[in-house]
Amino acid sequence: MTTGKSRKRPVIESGNPQTGINLKGTFISVMLLGVFILVTWFGLYALFLSR
Repeated sequence: MTTGKSRKRPVIESGNPQTGINLKGTFISVMLLGVFILVTWFGLYALFLSR
């Protein structure tokens, strides 16, 4: 039973919704995570080879 008032969602314009958003911090975080994973993997591989 509605009261007659409809709730409208905001319309997202077509195109690139990311315009104006700075993703530099996200990029740096992903790069640091990747470096951490690589360093860990190579460290464990070196440990495996040394045993």
